[in-house]
Amino acid sequence: MDSVIPNGSKQVIDGEERVFYDGYWIKAYRPPADTLMAKKKLIEALTRRLFNHVEHGINMPGYRLAEVRHAYETEADPDRRRVKGAMLAGALFNRATDIFTKLVELQSLGVEIEPDSGLMHECGQCLQEALMLGRLVLHRSGEEGIDELWGEPFRAFSIPVEAFYESRYIKISQTMRDIDIIGDEIARTLGTLPLFAGLADPAVKFVNAAKRKCETLRTDPDIVEVWTSFVVAGEHLSAYTPRLPALPPEALSRAATDGLELLRQGRDLVGYITRARVTMPKSTQEFVRRVNEYHEQVSGYYATSQAA
Repeated sequence: MDSVIPNGSKQVIDGEERVFYDGYWIKAYRPPADTLMAKKKLIEALTRRLFNHVEHGINMPGYRLAEVRHAYETEADPDRRRVKGAMLAGALFNRATDIFTKLVELQSLGVEIEPDSGLMHECGQCLQEALMLGRLVLHRSGEEGIDELWGEPFRAFSIPVEAFYESRYIKISQTMRDIDIIGDEIARTLGTLPLFAGLADPAVKFVNAAKRKCETLRTDPDIVEVWTSFVVAGEHLSAYTPRLPALPPEALSRAATDGLELLRQGRDLVGYITRARVTMPKSTQEFVRRVNEYHEQVSGYYATSQAA
């Protein structure tokens, strides 16, 4: 049925307006008016969100841009150059935010700001360069970068606010898809092993809470209940105890320990994706690979022990 529903379709479901994208009905929000003030607030929020999810130490103030650029351009060591490039990306983002803030202040004083003014152009250039350097920046987990977070402020600067909100729904549907992929691997792969019997129920509850959190803005009055449900569902999933016999063989005990570590990794990955509201395809694919290898190994153990 989903295949015949056009993307962008809207419908009130259980008293909430929702919009359909790629198989998911996502909670819809009314975008603010398309003004410089609205874009300023949006870019500030997106910049805070970006620095909250990327590696530490790159949130360099805009006034240090020239200093950081020199450090990056004169660095020869590849590993050190990557880190300095990440710091340069941070400084560029903050410079863009500084410019936009001052432009909005001038506009509030009655100064007309033309879209093609020199400062507007510099702001766009800073965001565009930061987007290119953003490929050097890792998520706080250290596993991969999140390119989408670097592109969002530039997109918010470049397109109407309403169009930006529409693009947000597309990203959320993609994020929900990855959350479902990880949840399915936990429930249908780990959960089908006798060692992890009963795991599917807390896994499904955690995934549903994660998707609800993913679609809910922090300014939404529902966020208190939504965040609480997400945290508690994660705690319940983490509290799962493998089904071991009273005197388990050493191999089965090791399998239980390894399986719990996989479960923790899956929970953390869903948490990273949910809070950032963007996909982490490399980490997701790697997690799926590890879970399937583990399932094959433990299934082999059960087959061997039953044959014996």
